[in-house]
Amino acid sequence: MENERIKVVLIGCGAISAAWLVPTLKEKKIKIIGLVDVNKNNAEAKAHQFKLHNVFISSNFDEALKLKPDAVFNCTPPEIHYETTIEALKNGCHVLVEKPLAHSLYHAKKMVEEAEKRNKILSVIQNRRYYHYIRGVQKFLSLKKLGNLTTVNSEFYIGAHFGGFRDEMKHVLLLDMAIHTFDMARFLTCADPISVYCHEWNPLNSWYKYDASANAIFEMTGGIIYTYLGSWCAEGVNTSWAGNWRFIAEKGSAIWDGMDKFFAQIVTGKKGFIRKTKDIKISFPDKKEENEGHHGLIRDFICAIKTGKKPMTAAQDNIKSLAMVFGAIESAKKKKRVEITI
Repeated sequence: MENERIKVVLIGCGAISAAWLVPTLKEKKIKIIGLVDVNKNNAEAKAHQFKLHNVFISSNFDEALKLKPDAVFNCTPPEIHYETTIEALKNGCHVLVEKPLAHSLYHAKKMVEEAEKRNKILSVIQNRRYYHYIRGVQKFLSLKKLGNLTTVNSEFYIGAHFGGFRDEMKHVLLLDMAIHTFDMARFLTCADPISVYCHEWNPLNSWYKYDASANAIFEMTGGIIYTYLGSWCAEGVNTSWAGNWRFIAEKGSAIWDGMDKFFAQIVTGKKGFIRKTKDIKISFPDKKEENEGHHGLIRDFICAIKTGKKPMTAAQDNIKSLAMVFGAIESAKKKKRVEITI
């Protein structure tokens, strides 16, 4: 398969699928052979939009799987990730699935087990890991110029008017969006969750049916405390999609806007009420389109199929980020601290 094009069926032709198709169609190693959506008109619209004139279009996933694709791109809503992914795996396909991996931790475990049983790649769209500025911050922290991390804080505030299924979705912020930030926290700190206390609520100005704001405190491995503050219905003064971050370590601190503004200081003074500090510079990797966001992630997934190398967002690892989501939801429901187990 090393020199062959990877044949792909994409299921779920809603708005998010465009973010997958744009980089996919730039990849010579991929061939889209089918588009599937419960509303066939959506599939036809995507085929027209992206000039995919000779692809199979259907509302029936089973029919598309008869084409014997090598992989399935699963862009369906979260509540049907499990059934569609399991069906694809059982038909011999590798699967790249939209986040979150599954609508429950139980189903996520079953998906991982099925992929491992069939020796197939199951990976998740956690595109944040593939931006050059995030990789730059992760490398800086890993060098421990500030010493070991003790505390990490993140803030995510965006007033997002989606319409559609998200407006009616329970735990919309935690389940649909916080997975990105939680996964970033694991990636940036190289730490995994131990426990969480979370409070979830729906502000008076919210246009969502269910809770769209949440604060959470995670205990992480390595003695790190990670806090998350977020809202899907915060109008004005929005953060970046990657959020605002503060990193506190043994010998200094850093702040980051989730984009290209990063500022760090190391303590140099040994006396005084507030000790003298020195600024530390960071070098971000060069931005290369093919390594960024969805494009980089899709390339990594295809590379994994061709070489057997584990992708950075493999489900076996990403399930730990998902466990943070469901731990936070459980804590919010019980109104107490809960341990996170996988």
